[in-house]
Amino acid sequence: MDLRGNVIINIYSIAILLIIGFHSFKNDEKKSYQYKLYIMMLNVTIISLIFDIFGRLDGMSSPIYPILNNIGNFLNFTLNLLLPSIWLLYVHNQIFPEESTKKLIYPLMFINLINFTLVILTQFFGWYYFIDSNNIYHRGPLFNLSALFIIGLLLIAFIKIIRNRKVLVKSHYLSLLFFAIPPLIGLALQIIIYGVSIVLNSVVLSLLIVFINIQNHNMSIDYLTGVYNRKKLESYLDEKISLCTKHKTFSAIMVDLNNFKYINDNFGHYKGDAVLQVSAKILNSCIRSSDFIARYGGDEFFVVLETYNLKDLEMIVDRIKMTVKKYNQSSNQPYEIGFSMGYAVYDYDANMKTEEFERYIDGLMYENKKSKL
Repeated sequence: MDLRGNVIINIYSIAILLIIGFHSFKNDEKKSYQYKLYIMMLNVTIISLIFDIFGRLDGMSSPIYPILNNIGNFLNFTLNLLLPSIWLLYVHNQIFPEESTKKLIYPLMFINLINFTLVILTQFFGWYYFIDSNNIYHRGPLFNLSALFIIGLLLIAFIKIIRNRKVLVKSHYLSLLFFAIPPLIGLALQIIIYGVSIVLNSVVLSLLIVFINIQNHNMSIDYLTGVYNRKKLESYLDEKISLCTKHKTFSAIMVDLNNFKYINDNFGHYKGDAVLQVSAKILNSCIRSSDFIARYGGDEFFVVLETYNLKDLEMIVDRIKMTVKKYNQSSNQPYEIGFSMGYAVYDYDANMKTEEFERYIDGLMYENKKSKL
């Protein structure tokens, strides 16, 4: 492919990434670590695509072209491992959202430092590549080592995804699994066919798939607790109510955390956040995967259940109470978690709209809360 063709493909790729970045910026979860990692991948890919254009100025004799060619190749080989390194952190955060990535950051920094050292030495010994007096790029004897570094990091992430597939949402699992395939194919073609380099363009496809199936999905997620947000709840309830029939409805539970302000005021907001996260986990552990849970407000959750049988609903409420009790018995925290709950089966004949049903459940919850005072 000639210079013009490569430049056009790279510009299109950059345009796609900028569009993704613009839509991602509208995401309410901009504070989340996962969001920051994804934006870092977008930025690194855009920068690499720009430098890739510089590195294509091969064989041109104008005085500026050899300088740009050297800068482009130097920076692209320097950034080679940064993208798969961030991807590995992103995968780890997807699988273990509450676990720190610090134990991965230092080994990844070390690997990137080794690569950077080799890139520096390449300027003197031509290990990865060299550019001759005619401004022609040539692969060096260690070119394949650079590719192996990339493959190694992608494979580690790939294995991590497969080993932890049970904790991932199916659509997320498939998207994460797919991410490495286009770059690996592009890398294989680059190694086999001299002059072909579509790795970065392949990464754009992978980032687009991740955006559609994961990042876009996360716009509906409360980043602190990992459950759905209120905006998603409204649309979900609208849909559930519209699909109701006389013989098949659904049920819901409104959950309010007792003494949440006391915990925040006396033990700090960090502990308050931890209580919200634990509460979300408790609720998730008591319902089926087909059920729905959202953070309704500061310390309130709204659970939508597939069951429309009152006895089944009461059993779920009892299960939640028992799980909270067990948690408090085994917890070493200086406070106890407590829930006030209002719950009901949606009455088809009452024909309540979403807001009316929410207010109804909310009223039941406050009745339960008052009874505990």
